[in-house]
Amino acid sequence: MTHAAVSKPNRLLRSLKQLDAVPAFARGWARNLVLHRAVPFTGTAGLDFAVMTPQCVEIAIANERRVQNHIKGVHAAAMTLLVETATGMVVGMNVRDDCLPLVKELKVAFKKRAQGALRAVATLSDQQRALMQQVDKGEVTVAVQVTDESGAQPIECEFIWAWIPSAPRKN
Repeated sequence: MTHAAVSKPNRLLRSLKQLDAVPAFARGWARNLVLHRAVPFTGTAGLDFAVMTPQCVEIAIANERRVQNHIKGVHAAAMTLLVETATGMVVGMNVRDDCLPLVKELKVAFKKRAQGALRAVATLSDQQRALMQQVDKGEVTVAVQVTDESGAQPIECEFIWAWIPSAPRKN
């Protein structure tokens, strides 16, 4: 597996690269604006796209009323959105333009009550990234860690993402 196969920029990476022209102090705001428009539900929940690289995506969610449950913590659905978005974005930055990423399986285990805001960090290995460039159809288990303001990991997650050719098969 060559490094060139891993580093070929796809449509999402090329779009995010255009934000390099935005002054550094406003780049995070601009990135959030662009991604919230692309996936409106992430804007509704107020996700903050803190780090966006092909190797690692880090997204945060504040413990605000719009995402709270009945005990004033981040709602389980909002936690799941956070993790699905982080894992999906890291896959989305690596899948070829002629392929479509799809969630195949997700498991979320709620281990303890979350304290305050949450942060999800999703990563792909170089081998996983290369595989996405080399084959038309496949799947990867995306490593993801979620921490709360206390540094604890209130949930454990497993996300399996698949990719398939985006063009329909001809019969």
